[in-house]
Amino acid sequence: MAHIIVVGNEKGGSGKSTTSMHVATALARLGHTVGGLDLDVRQRSFARYIENRAAFRAREGLDLPMPVVAQLAEGPDPLSPALELLERQCDFILIDCPGSHTKLSQMAHTLADTLLTPLNDSFVDFDLLARLSPEQEILGPSIYSEMVWNARQMRAQAGAGPIDWLVLRNRLGTQQMHNKRRVGGALDQLSRRIGFRVSPGFSERVIFRELFPRGLTLLDMKDVGIENLSMSHIAARQELRELINELRLPGVTVTF
Repeated sequence: MAHIIVVGNEKGGSGKSTTSMHVATALARLGHTVGGLDLDVRQRSFARYIENRAAFRAREGLDLPMPVVAQLAEGPDPLSPALELLERQCDFILIDCPGSHTKLSQMAHTLADTLLTPLNDSFVDFDLLARLSPEQEILGPSIYSEMVWNARQMRAQAGAGPIDWLVLRNRLGTQQMHNKRRVGGALDQLSRRIGFRVSPGFSERVIFRELFPRGLTLLDMKDVGIENLSMSHIAARQELRELINELRLPGVTVTF
């Protein structure tokens, strides 16, 4: 059975598609066959990222590692046929969920072996995980956290394994250190209450906006002729390396 990684966050603008593409291509570069599935039928950011990559690869004649892409089927259950197709050929399947609550997203969460939730590092986005008082005290889990809890219950009833939930602190800034510490402390407290791990994610960098139109990732720079990496590029690659390590995926050894 393929290991299913679900990237979920019911708020937009958290870096889900950038995270999805970098994780998928990193695993492909490490020798694994990776399937990609975009459940956001309106925005299709992850799907367009992959399409941009395929077009750039064909135009430049480059052998860039690619995820195997599946399309949602028609009918009452569009997800299962796509997953069955990918499971026959993939070690990992990465599912990018929309930035809103949908039935497909809810179904995908029950299938997750690993759940990756990118989160902008601020209290503005913290309420994705928990309800806060005006004094920023945790009152209880959010609707999204309750959905994850329900997904865990359904997996337990079906005899499936537990969900390993990793919350990724994206767009960590160098300023406002006091606020960053407060967000970090609240996340650590909440993680013990509802059962997730916390990891630093990707900082805000111009390079990510520049890579998207060509479907490229941080690991493709030398393949496209960029030999002299800036300090920002090197730091971003290190962030990706640490993320893949922190995912603790079976059979994955980071060598980049």
